[in-house]
Amino acid sequence: MPDAEGHPEPQEMELRTVLHALSDRRRYEVVSRLTREPEGAERHCTSFGLPVSKSTRSHHFRVLREAGLIRQTDRGNSRMATLRTTDLEARFPGLIDLIRNNPAELPGLV
Repeated sequence: MPDAEGHPEPQEMELRTVLHALSDRRRYEVVSRLTREPEGAERHCTSFGLPVSKSTRSHHFRVLREAGLIRQTDRGNSRMATLRTTDLEARFPGLIDLIRNNPAELPGLV
């Protein structure tokens, strides 16, 4: 059962849900960028520069969170995202390396 913030336990992560979350190019880009950060690094959700509205950005991060790809932490009135590297590597060995080695940079994103 997911926790109060919607983060599933590692054993609850489903490959189809993870792949669905990664099928969107903007969500894939977020995860791809997080794979290149030091483990445990937190990034503000707006720091990815997604060219979408605030509500669409929130939707993308909710999909990533509910799939188990990221953990979001409230910091005052903003949210920080962290890749769940250890949980993902335990549940889906090699997935993080595949994403890291196949970046999908989107034009215009920093």
